[in-house]
Amino acid sequence: ERRRADLLEVMASECGKTLDQGDPEVSEAIDFAHYYATLARELDAVDGARFVPSRLTVVTPPWNFPVAIPAGSTLAALAAGSAVVIKPAKQARRSGAVMVAAIWDALDAAGIPRDVLQYVQLEERALGQRLVAHADVDRVILTGGYETAQLFRSFRKDLPLLAETSGKNAIIVTPSADLDLAARDVAQSAFGHAGQKCSAASLVVLVGSVAKSKRFHHQLLDAVQSLHVGYPWDPRSQMGPVIEPPGEKLERGLTQLGLGEHWVLEPRQLDGSGKLWSPGVRTGVRPGSEYHLTEYFGPVLGVMTAPTLEAAVRLVNEVDYGLTSGLHSLDGAEIAYWTSTIQAGNLYVNRGITGAIVRRQPFGGWKKSAVGAGTKAGGPNYLVGLG
Repeated sequence: ERRRADLLEVMASECGKTLDQGDPEVSEAIDFAHYYATLARELDAVDGARFVPSRLTVVTPPWNFPVAIPAGSTLAALAAGSAVVIKPAKQARRSGAVMVAAIWDALDAAGIPRDVLQYVQLEERALGQRLVAHADVDRVILTGGYETAQLFRSFRKDLPLLAETSGKNAIIVTPSADLDLAARDVAQSAFGHAGQKCSAASLVVLVGSVAKSKRFHHQLLDAVQSLHVGYPWDPRSQMGPVIEPPGEKLERGLTQLGLGEHWVLEPRQLDGSGKLWSPGVRTGVRPGSEYHLTEYFGPVLGVMTAPTLEAAVRLVNEVDYGLTSGLHSLDGAEIAYWTSTIQAGNLYVNRGITGAIVRRQPFGGWKKSAVGAGTKAGGPNYLVGLG
C-alpha cells in the first residue's frame, strides 16, 4: 500500500497503463497478500495430511498485468513455504523490480532473509530454458500464451507447470438485454488497457433483432468513439498505447479484413511510435474465420450475429479457449441456459467481462486457457497446488 504511487508510475511509464487500470491492480496485489497469508495458516489444519512445501518455484508473469499477476504468483508461493525465482517479462522488468522491492521490504520487517525471493532477467533464451528445466525447480507458475506453456513442457516433460494461458472471449447480447448497459460493457471490456487483457472481449455476438437494432449500433459506436486515447500522463486518457509496435499477428488484426467483413470503425495509427492506435470495430465476422478463432491481443472488436441464443453459444464454444465469457440478458431462462452450456472459467452476467476480485471471484479458465493442475488464482484452493 505504501508503494502504490511508485507502482502506478512505473506501470504507466513502462507499460502504458492508465491510472484507472493501474490502481485496481495495486489493490488486487494487496488483496492477494492478505488472502494468501490466511490460506497459508489453513494448510497446517488439514486432518490426516501434512503439507510439504515446494523448495523452489519459478514465476514467469506477463507484461499486461505487470504488478498484480507477478505479485499474486510470488506471494502465493512464498505463503506456501517455497523460495521463489521471478523472471518478469522484459517489457515489464522495471514494474516487476518495484513490486519485488516492496515484498523485500516486507520480508525485512518480518525478519525473513531476502534470499527467499530472487529477481532475474535473462538476456539469452538458452538461460531461460536452463532455468525452467533445472532439476532443482519444483514448480513453475506461468501466465502467458498457450504456445509458451507448450514450449516450457518441451524443456522438461515432468515439469509441474501451473499455467493460465490465452483467451478469445465473447459477450452475447440478446433482445431482452438492457442495450444501453450492454453497449457500455462491451466497449469497456474490449478496449480497457487497449484490449491487452487475456480476459478482454474480442467478440460480441448479437442475437436476433439486436443485430438490426440501430439503437444498439449507435450506442456501441458512441461508447467506443468517445474513449479518449492517449498516454497515461494525460489524465483524460481512457485507452493507452499497446505495449510495443504491433507484431505480424496484431498488425493483421488491425489492418486486414476477412471475407465478408468491413470496418465500422477502422483502427488508425495516431503517432509515429507505432504504439498508439484508435479502437477498431469490424462487422461481418463469419463462423470459423480467422478473426472468430484467433486471439490478437489489441484494440479491435469483432461483431458476429446469430439467430438464437443457442446458436450464439455454439459460436462462442467453437473457440479453442475458455477463459471469460459474458451474457447481457434480463431473461432468467436465458441466463440459466447460458450458464449451464457456455465453456469458460469465469462467467459474467450483465456486466463487463474483465476484472476478477480476490476471494470473491477467483480467476482461471478451461480448455486452452489453462495448462496443468493449477486451481483458480485468488481462490480457496490455490495454495494447495504449490506443494
